Amino acid sequence: MSNLRKTIAAGSFTVTAEIVPPLSASPARLLAKADPLRGLVDAVNVTDAAGARVTMSSTAAASLLLNYGVEPVLQMTCRTRNRVAIEGDLIGNAALGINNVLVLTGDDPTTGDEPESAIVNDLNSQGVVAIAKQMRDEGKIPSGRDIDPAPDLFLGVADSPIDPAADWKPHSLIAKADAGANFVQTQFCFDVAPLKRYMEALAGFGLTDRMAFLIGVGPIASVRSAVWMNENLFGVTVPDSIIKRLEGAADQKAEGRRICVEIIQQLQEVPGVAGVHIMAPNQDMEGIAAVISDSGVRAGR
Repeated sequence: MSNLRKTIAAGSFTVTAEIVPPLSASPARLLAKADPLRGLVDAVNVTDAAGARVTMSSTAAASLLLNYGVEPVLQMTCRTRNRVAIEGDLIGNAALGINNVLVLTGDDPTTGDEPESAIVNDLNSQGVVAIAKQMRDEGKIPSGRDIDPAPDLFLGVADSPIDPAADWKPHSLIAKADAGANFVQTQFCFDVAPLKRYMEALAGFGLTDRMAFLIGVGPIASVRSAVWMNENLFGVTVPDSIIKRLEGAADQKAEGRRICVEIIQQLQEVPGVAGVHIMAPNQDMEGIAAVISDSGVRAGR
């Protein structure tokens, strides 16, 4: 059983982070990037060509991190794989000891390095989770062939928190839970009040009992970064109150970290929140490490 799975099962407030592998064949560059997170997080997401930009493969990077003492969450996109490749990758990753998998659609290649790249999308994220669950629980691939031994997978999906309307129903999350998802990592949350209403709505549908919710947070480096996020990241809203607070700070980067610490501390008190997923603009790993230490979120762990 992965450390991430055990931590969530124990009811501990869970902390994950995210790393973008370098465009490099050097393990040293990847490990130096991850080093500030060692011993501070329960697992680290390894992105799969985020933004449709080429990097070291997520499987290779995840394996290197695991051997370095940093448990990975492998991000797997549907964008560039058909089901045969997906099934083989799930088995191969498990053979390497990589059991945590976050299934994503993947960014549109037209926005990345090579816009002429073909889009596969043989399965959507829900379909991948359903097949992965069958492979884990039944020890079979969809054709009926046996897997011996079956991969021990801990399956995650993504979501964007919203301020739900009275008649809102989380159709997509219900379908992903039915498919077999074990945990959810969300897009950035910079406003806890609507997040509380989102979690209350999810609890009303029984989803917080079926999946662990890790809420996306991050230290904002500057007002410019906050504005960019509002304009470019779907589902993300940095409130005016935070932008004004950054504008009035002598050190915007330090203030952004303080704001992130406060949000994490508030999220610890929100029913249904199992932990946080910390992402940082420009991959500021030292900033993530400082936020975790200052928040006291791992006290007593």
